[in-house]
Amino acid sequence: MKHSLDKFTRLVDALEALPTIGRKSATRLAYHMLMHDSFAAIKIAHAIESALGSIKKCSRCGGMSEDELCHICSDESRNSGLLCIVESAKEILMFEENGLFDGYYFVLEALDALDIEHLRRRVALGVEEVIFAMTPSIANDGVILYIEEKLKEAPVRFSRIAQGVPTGVNLENIDILSLSRALQDRVKV
Repeated sequence: MKHSLDKFTRLVDALEALPTIGRKSATRLAYHMLMHDSFAAIKIAHAIESALGSIKKCSRCGGMSEDELCHICSDESRNSGLLCIVESAKEILMFEENGLFDGYYFVLEALDALDIEHLRRRVALGVEEVIFAMTPSIANDGVILYIEEKLKEAPVRFSRIAQGVPTGVNLENIDILSLSRALQDRVKV
């Protein structure tokens, strides 16, 4: 006997495959789209199809773009002396949404795919400071050291975003690496 909700189950499975969406949330979303707001479901489907057909990587920074160069790399009013290295294009969205940075970006994605020559050419365009905005980890510390070594001939300063204790969190809830870095990188008051 054929399962009568096979298509519904496949929709739930597809939604559940998305990050941070569990089975319950996937089921709620699928039910809502199919039973309460089919217009929103069609709108989502068209938006996904349109984005898949037009979003690609920027040829200069690796961020998301609809053109060869993203709107950030095309903006000549940005500070060309600052280059922020991020792990993925997703971080660029966060920085830009909050107006936190006015320089340019370089997306790593994965060390295996790191084109060091591309990064060298990017730095040669007048970069004075390379800022590492990466999740604190031993692996990323290794990536930072690797990049610093490969760019040692370039006349640039290297820095990383501050790390440590988040506002409003008790010290007993902080991991030892963050607590150690916070103590190490303390500032004068």
